[in-house]
Amino acid sequence: MRCRDGKRGRMGLVQKTDIPTDMKAARELAEQIVTQAEDCGYSAEVVFAIKLALEEALMNAIKHGNRRDPDKHVHVEYSVDSKRAEIRIVDQGEGFDPTNVPDPTADENLECPTGRGIMLMRAYMDHVEFSEQGNTVRMIKNNG
Repeated sequence: MRCRDGKRGRMGLVQKTDIPTDMKAARELAEQIVTQAEDCGYSAEVVFAIKLALEEALMNAIKHGNRRDPDKHVHVEYSVDSKRAEIRIVDQGEGFDPTNVPDPTADENLECPTGRGIMLMRAYMDHVEFSEQGNTVRMIKNNG
């Protein structure tokens, strides 16, 4: 596969796919996106950041959004070119309010696993935003 540079819109050359509510399918898609980043010359550090944030976001969509319901799917739109990777993940859940997720670094939450995925996504990506409904996350990682 080669790097797909070209005319850019908000998400550049967008690829769209639906995956089942299944971690194996999520890992396979994440690997495809990571491979595109590698093909576009992203450093190992940036590729790691994308992979970590993407796996966390997909796991959240499957586990928390779709509640592992095999009748639901996760919609993913992504664009990777030599300048940036942009990923949008939509689950079929009711959504959530990210401001109500407890800070996992607070002393009282250190042994509670809740919120770590969102914290990691925000730490490793350049931009992370959730839809008002809370069932969509959009993440951007710049190359360089």
